[in-house]
Amino acid sequence: MVEIAVAERDGVGADGASRPTEDHVAVLGNAVVVLDGATAPRPDLPSGGWYAGLLVRSLSQALTAEPEADLAVLLAGSIADVAGREGLEPGRSPSSTVAIARWTDESVDALVLADSPIIAFGPSGPDPLTDDRLVSLRDSGQLRTGADVRAKRNAPGGFWVAEAEPKAADEAVRRSWPRSEVEALLLATDGVSIGVDEYDLFDWPEVLALSRERGPDAVLDAVRTAEKQDPDGVRWPRAKRHDDQLLVLVEFGVAPG
Repeated sequence: MVEIAVAERDGVGADGASRPTEDHVAVLGNAVVVLDGATAPRPDLPSGGWYAGLLVRSLSQALTAEPEADLAVLLAGSIADVAGREGLEPGRSPSSTVAIARWTDESVDALVLADSPIIAFGPSGPDPLTDDRLVSLRDSGQLRTGADVRAKRNAPGGFWVAEAEPKAADEAVRRSWPRSEVEALLLATDGVSIGVDEYDLFDWPEVLALSRERGPDAVLDAVRTAEKQDPDGVRWPRAKRHDDQLLVLVEFGVAPG
């Protein structure tokens, strides 16, 4: 029997003030969807959290209605659905990362768009599914301004996110594993994965072990504690003192016979 544990926590805005989380999660019968709404490109636009909330509902309906359909096709349809209903235009709309994991008795399928990773664990250890394009551009200094981000978003040679352009789904990073080779999955937003990728607090096997021993909330606590010890971003420069956090642990146990 599949067991799923979820931990989530609000972050703060760029001004340091509290605000509702822009991360969203849906736990379905045979799937988990994690989205991280991004800051809108203009202050007069709706928030990324608003968009992510609409998209997670559309994806949940699509995954329930067509449980075996291609994940990229479902994502493209949900992007088109939300954009059509809300009158959103490419390049002028809020956006969101996407991480989808879905399983059957035979296989585990996963899709990642932008920086919300999925990590599969099996007998050979962790197998991360990541989309590193956004981080690579940021680390190479190509996203210094808002204009840089707008020019590179959903563009060849740039990075891809869910927004108002359905073809972004074709750019998602995907993986499929035999169900018998997957013991557990972690799905995370970057408010959690930063503890692995930048803070070096732990690696993914240690995140899994901590989540199993003390629950996913313990991982969130560890990241928050580190950030509180670096409140001004001296050791770890970052746009916000605390980002929204979301971590999902999917335990598969014994594979179906």
